[in-house]
Amino acid sequence: MPQQRVLTERLELIPLADEHLDEEIGLDADPEVTHYVWGRARTADEVRESHAQRLDRGRQVDGLGFWVGFLHGEPDRPFVGWWCLAPPHGSDQPDWRTSPGVAEFGYRLHTRFWRQGLATEGALALLTHGFDDLCLRRVIAHAMRDNVGSQGVMRSAGMTRMRSWVGEDGPEVEYEVTRHAWFSRHLT
Repeated sequence: MPQQRVLTERLELIPLADEHLDEEIGLDADPEVTHYVWGRARTADEVRESHAQRLDRGRQVDGLGFWVGFLHGEPDRPFVGWWCLAPPHGSDQPDWRTSPGVAEFGYRLHTRFWRQGLATEGALALLTHGFDDLCLRRVIAHAMRDNVGSQGVMRSAGMTRMRSWVGEDGPEVEYEVTRHAWFSRHLT
């Protein structure tokens, strides 16, 4: 199944494509947005490299990838940010080739859209897509331990904190939601 367009009450999530590179460059140019990820704003060349890596991860498993989000129902359709439901990556994460049915969730939003429920709205839509349409078994998400905002989004989306550790960039936490937990919460 190719990556699907996903609609919510306020968001249109569209599979990431080369035409969205300028929006990604603008997003990562804000040091507040990238504070917990890179600790600084990113250069256009760095974002181009990340963009290529995101597209590559989106081609690894049918239906998984990165989505860019726009507010729909507004004349100028402002770019909100991006969300991912992608194959896990990193040395401490499950390998998608040997752990099918596991995906990693993440997001990055422009600061003007923080604290409006949009991160959670996009998260719930992608988790629903992952469990309903892609039959995922488990979704994980990571954040720096000090990033309480992202952890709040994970909890609001039904994820549970599973572990913490000290990584290369400092203390981190992992959240997850399993297929069983998702349907137990959403079918009652």
